[in-house]
Amino acid sequence: MSDDRHQKADAMRRSVLGDAHVERSAANADKDSLDLLNVVTDFAWGEVWTRPGLEKKTRSFMNLAMLTALNRPRELRVHIRGALNNGVTRDEIREALLHTFPYCGAPASLDAFHVAREVFAEIDAED
Repeated sequence: MSDDRHQKADAMRRSVLGDAHVERSAANADKDSLDLLNVVTDFAWGEVWTRPGLEKKTRSFMNLAMLTALNRPRELRVHIRGALNNGVTRDEIREALLHTFPYCGAPASLDAFHVAREVFAEIDAED
């Protein structure tokens, strides 16, 4: 990927996840994970997130539902913060997670609500 596209991908990732997350992720990358981090940044953030077809807020809603369905609490935690950065309210996050219940099942939705409560508490403690 060109340096310009990588910079656009990095800028999108930072706008959604925040500089602190991106810096922490880069600092934690090692020789075994750096290539994957670059592929994820270039493809997910550079090719998909920068497409004009959906707003960032809509993409965030989709991520919350997909990560709940896949039972990926670690990534869900990251994308709950990202959703808030993209203008999704806490009430909208709760509604999105509630909407996953009939389609993903109780365990996935319960876990997602648990993660959301933790993230909200962490954010409240930061303020």
